[in-house]
Amino acid sequence: MSVDDRKKLVCKHIELSWNKGHLALAEQLHSKDFLYKSSFVGRHLGSAAFAKLIEDIRHAMPDLQVVVEECIAEGNKVVTWSTLIGTIEKPAMGYPPSDKVLSIAAMAFWTLTPSNEIQEICTMFDMESFRAQLGLGTRPFAEIALP
Repeated sequence: MSVDDRKKLVCKHIELSWNKGHLALAEQLHSKDFLYKSSFVGRHLGSAAFAKLIEDIRHAMPDLQVVVEECIAEGNKVVTWSTLIGTIEKPAMGYPPSDKVLSIAAMAFWTLTPSNEIQEICTMFDMESFRAQLGLGTRPFAEIALP
């Protein structure tokens, strides 16, 4: 599989999972040892738990769209810069509903197996911007880093 094909595979995964909610199809692209890591979730998730997370977020944000701004690949690694756009209509992960359309930047680092299955996704979300858009107080670095 070429580097361009790997980029297309990752974009297909984003479209199937986040944008369309076709989670069973997206899971077919995962390796058996798939792992999801994220700044949005405080623990690592396997394939089924990752699908449940997306399902829960899409339930709370039915208008959610993920726009891939940039996709770069080298070898078996792919990096995406995306913008998540949507409105929180129902409480989600401790955040309140809001009538504001939110725009959340995310960077994801994808690792593919030699057989081109998605083995790992490590995602970083701009949580401070997200909290500010909701009108919530930001969390100073010291509050997070120090006991």
